[in-house]
Amino acid sequence: MSFTKFTNLDYDQIRQSIKDYLRANSNFTGFDFDGSNFSVLIDTLAYNAYINSVNANMVVNESFLDSATVRKNVASLAGNIGYLPRSKSAATSQVYFSVKTSATTPTLTLKAGLVAVGQYDGTDYVFSIPEDITATVDELGVANFGTAEDPISIYQGTYLQTEYGYDGSLDQRFIINNSSMDYSTLVVRIKDSNEQGKGQKWNRVANIVQINKDSEIYFVNEVEQERYELIFGDGIFGKKLQTGQTIVANYIVTDGEDGNGASKFSYAGAVDSASGAPIAPIEVITINVVEGARNGGNIESVQSVKYYSPRLYGAQYRAVTTRDYEGIIKSVYPNTESVSIVGGEELVPPQFGNVLISIKPVNGTEVSDFDKRVILDALKQYTIAGINQQIVDLKILYVELETAVYYDNTKVNTGDSLKTSIIKSLDSYAKSVDLNKFGGRFKYSKTQKVIDDTDIAVTSNITKVIMRRNLAASLNQFAQYELCFGNAFYYKAEGGNIKSTGFRVFGLNDTVYLTDIPNKDADGNLDGSGLGRISIISEIVSDVNEYRYTTITEDAGIVDYAKGEIKLFTTRIVSTVLPNSVIEVQAYPLSNDVIGLKDLYVSFNVSKSKINMIKDTISSGEQTSGVGFKVTSSYGNGKLSR
Repeated sequence: MSFTKFTNLDYDQIRQSIKDYLRANSNFTGFDFDGSNFSVLIDTLAYNAYINSVNANMVVNESFLDSATVRKNVASLAGNIGYLPRSKSAATSQVYFSVKTSATTPTLTLKAGLVAVGQYDGTDYVFSIPEDITATVDELGVANFGTAEDPISIYQGTYLQTEYGYDGSLDQRFIINNSSMDYSTLVVRIKDSNEQGKGQKWNRVANIVQINKDSEIYFVNEVEQERYELIFGDGIFGKKLQTGQTIVANYIVTDGEDGNGASKFSYAGAVDSASGAPIAPIEVITINVVEGARNGGNIESVQSVKYYSPRLYGAQYRAVTTRDYEGIIKSVYPNTESVSIVGGEELVPPQFGNVLISIKPVNGTEVSDFDKRVILDALKQYTIAGINQQIVDLKILYVELETAVYYDNTKVNTGDSLKTSIIKSLDSYAKSVDLNKFGGRFKYSKTQKVIDDTDIAVTSNITKVIMRRNLAASLNQFAQYELCFGNAFYYKAEGGNIKSTGFRVFGLNDTVYLTDIPNKDADGNLDGSGLGRISIISEIVSDVNEYRYTTITEDAGIVDYAKGEIKLFTTRIVSTVLPNSVIEVQAYPLSNDVIGLKDLYVSFNVSKSKINMIKDTISSGEQTSGVGFKVTSSYGNGKLSR
């Protein structure tokens, strides 16, 4: 009898399958395997089969990009389709400064390596450059390294150099043994055996398009332990190295995300004259900062590699579809966390021939103007004629909670400790794949379950969902504003559905707020249009915390409840209660599941959520009859301000 059906991965099931097979053989019919020494052999066979099955299953899983989990395998599979996972990225600052010298020299050269020390949050970070920068000395003996309009880039991290000797008779690998390298700062030069200078700079490429046997190029590939290998041409695709040549690799080793934030720098660089002699500046050097350190990031995650690599491969180096742009933008701007592409035909009114791009960086919420220009320039080689790309600022749709958590105080030490645990659980969910991306979706039922599953002391929760957009006010200017939430608003006939933080308008000293009044018919009922008016009101608080409101401007804008849009007519805002000229505007969604429509980036803001801990007196046994049980409303309060 053939033993053909062997698909179990469970040890006990494998063991039983072997017994069934042996019993089916006439020589062992009715044999008591468990009561004989034969059971030792069966256990050995079952264990061996189990180990082989697990190994085979693992090998097969690691052979495909979708199912692989080991980083080395994921990086290798991604490399097979032309994708290079992002290394650690150094935080970059745009600066300029002048060096004055008394020496007679036509130029000064800022040497590669340490340039400045930046301070942030009580910690010093070194900033370096990967290549020399040369500037002309004017008649006053001053060399300007960068200007306010054209600054130089300095990178957080330490400058290192690695050299390799090439021997064509050996099977060599050129691996940079530092997993903290930022490969965007990598500079590779090739020196001949008798050459005394720096050598010839070779260029890093990602594909073999327009490459011939004389192209001085190299490739970078991620290998084991998050390290990177340099791969050179074979004489067919790219110039081949010659025995005796030396490979010189210069690069910056960075702290990644930790290096962000520095905006004050002290000069610590070295300058040489045109003849190579060290120069001592005769005046203190002040570093002027155009843009503080930003865009530092950690090595690309396995999940990100698995998501973006097939999209870049599918783009085939041309930007036509939405997914083409996703993969290509990630390639030209590695600091991309999420990207949204909206065709002009989807806009109202349509803008045919335009593509609107919104990018969420790995760190922060804004793409600098410099980075925007770099991205748009890089996209030109991929786009077809007649298509114009525009990078628009990120629009974040914040989701907040207002939740009342009932708990059994007999099962927990304090309500505050339980609240801390709930916040940690919500923070973990806020980092999930459902959120923090374009097209993300906040799932109400999952959130309630996260709260309930935090601790056995939690008995229930009454949770309200709030959507928020931040309005960036143009102070002391007459301006119109539009906020799109991308989700329909829940609204009551009496109004007060839209709330905001305080601000001041021209000609009025009082702090004012935004609210809404739905359109009604002659009988005072909702007219069914789904529209309403935005009003500006002031707030008066009495001694007993009662709120009274005065309408300042009854018709200050329009609200479309069905589309989730708010438009403010021309208004002159002179100040805001919150810093950075921000007015927070909130609304309750019609559906508690909130989605990020088009170019809206969904972010679950736990820090702004309100969590109220309430003792469940019924579950704890204090009031089993329910008398005195504190009831929480499932609807918003009557306060008109945020």
